[in-house]
Amino acid sequence: MKIIFSCVMVMFSVLVSAQQLRIGVFRDFQMKRIAFSYDEGSYSIIADTAQFGSILPNEFVEFSVEDQYVRLKIGVLDKGLFSKILLVENGNNSSISLSPKSPVAKQRKYEDDFEITSNGTSLTLVNLVDMDNYLAGVVESEGGGGGHLEYYRVQALISRTYALKYIDRHKKEGFALCDRVHCQAYHSMMRFTPLIDQAVLSTQDMVMVDNSNKLVDSYFHANCGGETCDAAHVWNNSVPYLNPFVDTFCIYTKQAKWQKMIPQDEWEAYLKTSFNFPFHDSSYVSKLYTFEQPQRKAFYVDPVLGIPLRDIRQKFGLKSTFFSCSLENGNVVLNGRGYGHGVGLCQEGAMKMARSGYDYQQIARFYFPGLHVINLQDLHYFMQQAEDDIEN
Repeated sequence: MKIIFSCVMVMFSVLVSAQQLRIGVFRDFQMKRIAFSYDEGSYSIIADTAQFGSILPNEFVEFSVEDQYVRLKIGVLDKGLFSKILLVENGNNSSISLSPKSPVAKQRKYEDDFEITSNGTSLTLVNLVDMDNYLAGVVESEGGGGGHLEYYRVQALISRTYALKYIDRHKKEGFALCDRVHCQAYHSMMRFTPLIDQAVLSTQDMVMVDNSNKLVDSYFHANCGGETCDAAHVWNNSVPYLNPFVDTFCIYTKQAKWQKMIPQDEWEAYLKTSFNFPFHDSSYVSKLYTFEQPQRKAFYVDPVLGIPLRDIRQKFGLKSTFFSCSLENGNVVLNGRGYGHGVGLCQEGAMKMARSGYDYQQIARFYFPGLHVINLQDLHYFMQQAEDDIEN
């Protein structure tokens, strides 16, 4: 037990003092060629052991993959092939623009440093970013603009908790986390919502833990449709502190309801091909287009048939699994509620709570009942006390 507590305390000490995270960006792309150009401040260019000056206003560098190496061009000048290239900011508050050339994608801007390597087939782009700068970018990417300070605070809290809990998710690929939704969207530095910086700084080092002082699974989604979802409906495994409950804060928001029409023959073909739906059995066929979900369910029509609602959602690109269906003029009409997997914090519900006067800790405890909001430094103290108690 002493060894366990010691290891955990060391881990948290490192996390509290860490200045940079390694975040893989543009991970939705097999990036072959990309240009980095001046935005704010300046960046030194370090290729393996050689330094090639700095990126200044009106200047750019371009990187392309060649087997296990990265080709560096400064402007139009070819500087050769290198194993690793670093772009290091020369002062605080520097940022840089990234413009993908192959494939072409929308320009993004990021703060702090960058590392560029090759995995043999594409470039690996890693943003070496301060935790607070990373969180500001995540909160704006995930929560958008125009929000209340307390909403941004709770989003910063759960995003920090999630990042620290899954800090080694992509370790084998050479970075900690990526910019995709399963790690948290991180599509740019914070650019348009200065209030987010205040939210991140005012919750600095705050995380959520369970009764064993372990970081929690701080999942979130856009809108739960009036009832949160059991994690087992989404990922097969339940999470003890994320039991479904009624949430009335989000039911009148813009993403609370949706509708989609699917041709009847397409719907039936999918059910027959993928799940061998018993169309010969009139007792099941009679329920096929009268399916209702007054409360969230895991399976379509009847659990005995083993048709997960999550599979239907994925197949037809539905906003959620929280829907009922009917048949109209040869189309299956799905009347749905909510947007996203429904587990954990409901963002539109949290926004409503913030506008109604709840603070970020109250919002966090509403969506994660029984859990604790605590400072990482305090967590280190409590673990040290626990270790002392064991020794005595």
